[in-house]
Amino acid sequence: MSYDPLRVFRKLARNNRLANFRLHHACLQLSQEEFVASRVSFFPTIRATLNHIYTVDRFYIDAVKGGTLGLAAFAKEEPFETMAELRRAQAELDEVLIAFVDGLEEDGLAATVNIHRGTRIQQDRCDDVLTHLLQHQTHHRGQVHAMLSGTTIKPPQLDEFIVGDDAKARKEEMDALGWTETDLMFPARRSRQ
Repeated sequence: MSYDPLRVFRKLARNNRLANFRLHHACLQLSQEEFVASRVSFFPTIRATLNHIYTVDRFYIDAVKGGTLGLAAFAKEEPFETMAELRRAQAELDEVLIAFVDGLEEDGLAATVNIHRGTRIQQDRCDDVLTHLLQHQTHHRGQVHAMLSGTTIKPPQLDEFIVGDDAKARKEEMDALGWTETDLMFPARRSRQ
């Protein structure tokens, strides 16, 4: 079997979707008061942190797709008031990321991405921007995980998605998303829609 450099990005995009799915399921169980309560973290609330993940995802996903949204992605700091609204929007964005990565050709990883930052356009490789985006997600999901510890809701396990041995631990989420283990372990290239 030959090495596929896109496989890791396909798996990480799916890991991103699975982790958000699990974390959002836990956060949906919070009361609105707990969702917006002040907490100790980089952002002062769970709502603010999850909204930040969404707006940054929107910023970078638009850029890797060749868009020019730029700083307009941050026009509203917290675009979603409720967890239900945020969950729907983030799920859609996560699926856009999966579709983008699935549609990439190998040379697309080295393509230059123009990131519109107001007075300048940052230029970086697509694989570096994707890695940055996925790391950003992981970082802030960890903060939400920690903040959940101060609520009535048990923080979910977020690291059982990549290796085959974790299949039992992710079965519920895989079933809910309509995915198979083959979809995750051998993510095939799908054409862009």
